[in-house]
Amino acid sequence: MVTTRKPFFTLRALTALLAVVAAFGLGSGKANADTLKVAAVFETPIEEPWVNQIHVALLQAKKELGIEYTWAESVKSADFARVMREYAEGGNKLVMGDAFGAERIARRVAKDYPDVAFTFGSGIGPAEPNFAVFDNWIHEPAYLAGMIAGKLTKSNTVGAVAAMTIPEVNRLCNAFCAGAKEVNNKVKCKFSFIGSFFDPPKAKEAALAQIEQGVDVIYAERFGVIEAAAERNIVAIGNMSDQSELSPEHVVTSVVWDMWPTVKQVVSLVKAGVFSSQDFGQFSFMGKGGSFLAPYHAWDKKLSPEIKKMVDERKSAILDGTFRVDIDESAPKSE
Repeated sequence: MVTTRKPFFTLRALTALLAVVAAFGLGSGKANADTLKVAAVFETPIEEPWVNQIHVALLQAKKELGIEYTWAESVKSADFARVMREYAEGGNKLVMGDAFGAERIARRVAKDYPDVAFTFGSGIGPAEPNFAVFDNWIHEPAYLAGMIAGKLTKSNTVGAVAAMTIPEVNRLCNAFCAGAKEVNNKVKCKFSFIGSFFDPPKAKEAALAQIEQGVDVIYAERFGVIEAAAERNIVAIGNMSDQSELSPEHVVTSVVWDMWPTVKQVVSLVKAGVFSSQDFGQFSFMGKGGSFLAPYHAWDKKLSPEIKKMVDERKSAILDGTFRVDIDESAPKSE
């Protein structure tokens, strides 16, 4: 507060002004002290769709919930513990990210910082007292996408190019195939696994191989597949985010994972001081707004009214609980 100038305000006005300043923490450092610091540790580059969805949600939390957010990407297993510890010791009260490849490392570090909340993408359960988990439970929109694929295929052969045969990936591929088979009993499904979470050239190569085998509608579970679909002029379905812009003429829709409901819930619990180790997977279900089919965009006029109605009716049944998409995490096999 400036004290060298002749007072201009009345005492009452000045008192009111100071109250406003204090409320916003201006000049006192109070706002910074009270701002929740959140960090994220990602194994893959930010452009990889899976971690990008977490990143986008945390950016939204920065804007709407006032958190301070920082992150590290492409963190190798050898560096994972060090980066996590630096964030935990740097005043971050919430650390998020993708465990999977660094599962044991992440859990071991979390035990050393019981006053920090850790919430990581994981295929297994939470651990007391401070390690919570989430996952991309987007099998429901994957099933809807499969229904569209089953109706659009002319060769009766649909495909999926995915990361690897782990439960999180298997359930998406199996749901996609099940949806296709429900509406077209002649459909055969082909699957390719690239052995990596992020290898666009390899994913493209696998997609091209499937197309040579007759696949004419392909689920791009991994980044790189849509490029192959565009080159060979077949229909593609994106994954994780709305990927229509990658090739509007070929991407009919995308299976979207919206991490905002999860991030909003986690941040709110940490802010309230009531965070606990739990599984936040439910916030990725369609009913919680954590997953959905992207708009049809350029395909809105190409899809028949019958297909749109079919999808809308099944979506409504999923949301009102009268239809449940089976969770099949067995390794899918090509037909």
